Amino acid sequence: MIFFSFALRNIRRHPARSLLATLGIVIGVFAIASLGVMGNAINLLAAGLIADVGDTVVITPHTALGDLGIVGDPRTAVAATIPEADVERIRRAAGGYLTVPVLEGAAELTAGKEGGYALVIGLDYDAVPPLLSLSEGNYLRPGSRSCLVGVYLAREYDLRAGSRIGIDGETVPVAGVLQERGLAFDINPDYAIVVTKERFFEMFPEKVGYNYVVIKVTDQAAIEGVKGSVENLMNRREKTVDVVDSREILRQVNEIYDAMGWFLLGIGAISLVIAGVSILNVMIISVTERIREIGVMRSIGALRREILLMFIYEALVLGIVGSLVGGAFSFIGGYLISVAALQVFTAGTTFGEGATVFDPLSIAYILFAMGFGMVTSVAAGLYPAWQASRMAPIDALRG
Repeated sequence: MIFFSFALRNIRRHPARSLLATLGIVIGVFAIASLGVMGNAINLLAAGLIADVGDTVVITPHTALGDLGIVGDPRTAVAATIPEADVERIRRAAGGYLTVPVLEGAAELTAGKEGGYALVIGLDYDAVPPLLSLSEGNYLRPGSRSCLVGVYLAREYDLRAGSRIGIDGETVPVAGVLQERGLAFDINPDYAIVVTKERFFEMFPEKVGYNYVVIKVTDQAAIEGVKGSVENLMNRREKTVDVVDSREILRQVNEIYDAMGWFLLGIGAISLVIAGVSILNVMIISVTERIREIGVMRSIGALRREILLMFIYEALVLGIVGSLVGGAFSFIGGYLISVAALQVFTAGTTFGEGATVFDPLSIAYILFAMGFGMVTSVAAGLYPAWQASRMAPIDALRG
């Protein structure tokens, strides 16, 4: 323990130098932990917004990519649709599972003195109940000229069942308000207006074909078979459609967020490595200043291992203090940064209300950063400590 006391004594001898070295660790730990917590909070937000649609297969026109995988004309991609005849072929390939062709367009919306543009979704009236749930009101009926509105659109314009809204200048009654669905991979009605297919074609007479087709496969084990049937039927000669299921898309989304999390951790790790270099410099200076002291200690019988431990203790104390302070700041700073990041990602929307910012993984990021800070400090002190332990007593006494 006497060598640990020597390490503490030397740190107290040079408070300014020790404080600056510790500050580097504090900043590094704070950077890693805060960025990790922020990335995890964004991941939690995405997980909370994504609807549970693991039984969904989505078929879209294959026009987004040109030859050799090069992005094609974006105007062609936007205008691409699936013809009615192809919808019937897809329906046959689905083998009896619910197949829903989806129409999408944009229309000007007015409600009282407020207005804006909203997504309009056209569906077969009998396909709405299996796909979308109501929070109030009634579903659409055959030949209905009324509409359903998404929950966020209803909140923004203070709409409820029985309200009237203007769509492209025409007054339309609201039959019902849909329940919140989140960011689904098939239909996203939360900020949209839903009408019957016939009503949609009246509103958009120039529309030809469907934007995409959704298949609800109730048996998870049959998803791959349904995808294969559609692929074989539609893409036999040339690729005309893309067929994906929600599980595949969810995996891709998770991979993106995981990559972003590692990227943020990497940025924090760089700052901690820089802090390690600062400790390395401090320790080298400490060894240089204490050459005679090392010589005296070696002359009276101190072992090389004890000299080595004395300087490692010094680096470890700097790392522990810096990591503890950085970890404490990370609890507060990580929370504030995460809240700010969520506000940026959800600005102007009601997405993410009540989203969780901290969870056990957030705490794990902070503990990981603290451990990394301590390891970095000890690693930075190894070379100076080894250098001090290898000094010959006579040479050290000479200075």
